[in-house]
Amino acid sequence: MTTIPTEHDDPINAQILGVSEDLVAGFQRDPFLVIAEESGIPLDTVLERIQAMLEAGVIRRVRQTLLSTKLAHGALVAWRLPEEKLNDAFDFMSKKDPFSGHVVIRSTDGKISGSGYRLWTTLKVPQGESLEEHGNVLKKLVGANEFILMPANGVFALGVGHVRRKGLEPGAKIEAPAEMMTTTVVELTDEEWTVLLALKEELEPEEVIRNCWDKRAEIAGVSLDRFCKVAEVLDQKKVIGRFSTFLEHVKPSDTGKRVTRFNGLFHWAVPKGREQEAGGEVGRHHCMTHAYWREGGPQFGDVNIMGVVHGTEKDKVLEHKAAIDQHLESIGIPVSYTNVFWGGRSEIKPSEISPLIYKQWHEEYGD
Repeated sequence: MTTIPTEHDDPINAQILGVSEDLVAGFQRDPFLVIAEESGIPLDTVLERIQAMLEAGVIRRVRQTLLSTKLAHGALVAWRLPEEKLNDAFDFMSKKDPFSGHVVIRSTDGKISGSGYRLWTTLKVPQGESLEEHGNVLKKLVGANEFILMPANGVFALGVGHVRRKGLEPGAKIEAPAEMMTTTVVELTDEEWTVLLALKEELEPEEVIRNCWDKRAEIAGVSLDRFCKVAEVLDQKKVIGRFSTFLEHVKPSDTGKRVTRFNGLFHWAVPKGREQEAGGEVGRHHCMTHAYWREGGPQFGDVNIMGVVHGTEKDKVLEHKAAIDQHLESIGIPVSYTNVFWGGRSEIKPSEISPLIYKQWHEEYGD
């Protein structure tokens, strides 16, 4: 009996993951064929390996991502709450609040600005709903003292690619500054919402096949051709992200291997009026999986540029930050405050954006 290799660092798997994590842009009618062509691995092998890694838990989900900043109101949220309530709050937001996506307990290397905010989440609410209102309900439910909403004014980097980023030298960057993506909400028709909601759900192992959209078209109640045409219109409206295989980068595999061990949320405060310039310079560095213009306010040293870097060694993550700091200094962008919030316990899941589910949740948990 032949066992299919499922570790992320198996040579064939690494070649597939180097493409499938974050290089399949937009909507593709045949995404696994694109992965096969770009990785140079036969399609049958791509399907076999991705399905095996998904069933083994090395890949935690396979799905079409959305640019949810275009579809819902969203923000990064920092929560301050009593230490004894920290883990219960984590459990509630990760398990019972579908609108909280990334849920991470963070710490700093010293007691400095904002170090008392230990719980960090991403929050999305459907168009027309209030982030503040949802935050206040969560605050009451988990017993938080305070929360700070930090919506994105601009996005400079958004993609994971852990396997592709292994071995990056600090300071490695693209030739030009990253372009800023806006967060203006896009309106969709009822049919577009129907297709979108069917499209975004993660694929089951049995759906890792050549015709992966057949079942989704059936769920949406349209023909496959119509489903794909509507999805292509959504892509043109720039609400579609990438087709991606998300690795389990927090928990070890059955053999104890980890994709990454450390993630640092970097903060920089740059002069007012230079946020887009600074964000483009930070976002051009290959190590950045996420980079945003967000306003942290006085609790966080008036930070306005934030980004995330992952790595297997803490010192290497800090080397990446030092290289970015040096680059900003070399091009004359002053930084009045900077910090690193290290990720500890974490749960990563896509945020729900369905108005119906939002209404049902508030009927159960709201006042």
